[in-house]
Amino acid sequence: MLKRTLAALVLAAIGIPAVILGGLYFFILIGALLGISAWEYGRIFRSANYHASTPILVGGVLLIFGTRVYFPDLAPAALTLSVLAAMTWHLVDYEKGRDPAATDFTVTIGGVIYIGWIGSYLFDLRALENGVWWFFIVLFSVWLADSFAYFIGTRFGKHKMTPRLSPKKSWEGYWGGVVCATLGMAGLVLLFHRFGGPALTWWQGALLGAALSILTTLGDLGESMLKRQAGVKDSSHIIPGHGGVFDRIDSWIWGAALGYFIITWFLI
Repeated sequence: MLKRTLAALVLAAIGIPAVILGGLYFFILIGALLGISAWEYGRIFRSANYHASTPILVGGVLLIFGTRVYFPDLAPAALTLSVLAAMTWHLVDYEKGRDPAATDFTVTIGGVIYIGWIGSYLFDLRALENGVWWFFIVLFSVWLADSFAYFIGTRFGKHKMTPRLSPKKSWEGYWGGVVCATLGMAGLVLLFHRFGGPALTWWQGALLGAALSILTTLGDLGESMLKRQAGVKDSSHIIPGHGGVFDRIDSWIWGAALGYFIITWFLI
């Protein structure tokens, strides 16, 4: 627990200033998180004997992220080129004797799209007007849901939620996290507004907290599915006590994408 806490404090000391400063600092932070996550994604599948192309996987994610941020009109071209490059890479692999090359191709483009395209919403969320506040509101929703789901599930969990994907998760913990995130965000958005955050009513904060806490657990379960099939516990061991970067941002990716659309469609 001490190692886990110290690692979390170090990450917060790096991440919070980057979120507040924005610009190039935040771009480097998110680019590093997505690039490392892409490498870990390939590592997960390699444990299951699927050979994603690491250069195209990591390079494609960073290319898509970079164009999404600085040259948004070129982002579809970046995605298209990444898919075509992946096909080229894996058909050469097949010709060299790699029989599952077609499956390897789908693994590569799956990672490029999921981590590169969807993950880029982490930057898009921060780029909104009042983006610092929106970013923290969304991440607080995810954090409250995850934290209370863990503590309530550990203490009161009796009914397994996903026995195959994540046997330790319980329905008691899940709904406890949803309730706590909903109530917590109803109060936090009012507190944030007092310090310069967006003008949200308590019920808007509650609805945002409810929507994110209900849905973002799918990001955690999605990564669990990848790891279960590959037979690995963590995406890597880069962060002491926490596992890999992908293990930490699996729910953030969902939160950023869903939060971005909820905020831009209904709250701005």
